[in-house]
Amino acid sequence: MINGAFGVGKTTVSMELLKQVENSMLFDPEEVGFMLRNIIPIEIKQMEATTGDFQDLELWKELTVTVAKSLTTKYKKNLIVPMTIHNEEYFNYIFNGFKNIDEQTYHFCLVANESTIFERLRNRGEEEGNWCFQQTRKCIEAFKGNSFEEYINTEDISVDTIVSNIKEKLSNS
Repeated sequence: MINGAFGVGKTTVSMELLKQVENSMLFDPEEVGFMLRNIIPIEIKQMEATTGDFQDLELWKELTVTVAKSLTTKYKKNLIVPMTIHNEEYFNYIFNGFKNIDEQTYHFCLVANESTIFERLRNRGEEEGNWCFQQTRKCIEAFKGNSFEEYINTEDISVDTIVSNIKEKLSNS
């Protein structure tokens, strides 16, 4: 699991890990959320996900774990899972679900300061003030706690160094 705020570098790190970790595939739980957003009737979304965040849909957590299990069972691949998940309860549900699938599940939380994240969001073409920008402070605050395991500060550090650090921790476990 590669966690962190939008713009912190999860996708970039995950894509590089995908190239370097044998027998791996990318699984982005955001795709599960997009599917649910498209098929669940508006009245249910308004009751379950009053924030507008598909992560608040009960099925999102359940399906994220179910899809991960199906992918690993069917394809026998190691999953690389980039996701922004700052709600500790949701994180624990998914992390523990992944651990039940594969005891060797690891979580890395990428962090950076707000100005760095905002600059990265602007550089990738995000509109100032959109959903990604709105979530930044929530993520930074949530990730200050110890619930999100292994932290990697992405300030002034190359993607290659981050990937090397992750691979080293995986090989030492």
